[in-house]
Amino acid sequence: MRKRVAHIKDIMEKLYSRYNHRRIIKPDPLQFIYQYSNRADMEIVGFLGACLAYGRVQQIQKSLSCLLGYMGDSPFQFVHNFDTDKRKKLGNFKHRFTLGSDISDLLGLLQNVLWEFGSIEKFFIQGYDPSDKNIIHALSKFCDSLLDMYASRHKGHASRGLKYLLASPSGGSACKRLNLFLRWMVRDDDVDTGLWKSVDKAKLIVPIDVHMGRLCRILGFFDQKTISLKAAEKITDCFAEIEPADPVKYDFALSRIGILKNCTGKIRDICEDCELFDYCLRKERLAD
Repeated sequence: MRKRVAHIKDIMEKLYSRYNHRRIIKPDPLQFIYQYSNRADMEIVGFLGACLAYGRVQQIQKSLSCLLGYMGDSPFQFVHNFDTDKRKKLGNFKHRFTLGSDISDLLGLLQNVLWEFGSIEKFFIQGYDPSDKNIIHALSKFCDSLLDMYASRHKGHASRGLKYLLASPSGGSACKRLNLFLRWMVRDDDVDTGLWKSVDKAKLIVPIDVHMGRLCRILGFFDQKTISLKAAEKITDCFAEIEPADPVKYDFALSRIGILKNCTGKIRDICEDCELFDYCLRKERLAD
């Protein structure tokens, strides 16, 4: 495996150089962050954008545009001053099975975070230990602390919808959406914002969903059919062999392959035009 991963480094760098540019981030929900220049607004938008990053791309864009429309010029101020009237304003919001009430509950928690800590980053690092192997423990503390906060303030358990938005690694979730948020905040290049300075990018976990999982299986990084936290860790370890200080570096570029090349995991005529074709294990299996 190590020999194969080393051989893939060159193509990963070529993909990074070709695709890792802000001018082609659409339709990634990351695009909404750059509609704002204030760091506090960008952090809030990034968190909400990541939380709603599930389902069809067009629906994600529509839902985020709608939600941010409700929030006005400053999402940070909207959250900081969140009240009953604002909760009512979100009453008709819906993104797949995320309801306006779920978003309102989430914004209520974020309001508490902003009041007490000033930013999501300062709250997150309460559970962050630089000596940990990766970010998983800190992310678990982050999610679990927010859900505990909700339970203590509302004298009951959080709704299923809120729990979905704050899926924790402690429950075995690969946490694709929140790992995506961390990538956006921690890494600093032409695509990722680098807003957070307190977390080491070497500790990040690759955001894994069905599409990224398919690409990583094709590359031979793992052979599981299900996406899990263990799978995300294994894939991250493979990328860490290529780029130890920045294992999530190639995430955006690879996701462009999945989107622009419409990779299905099956060999088709158009596959020969794909930058990964020469490295694709599925092609090798057909040749055997």
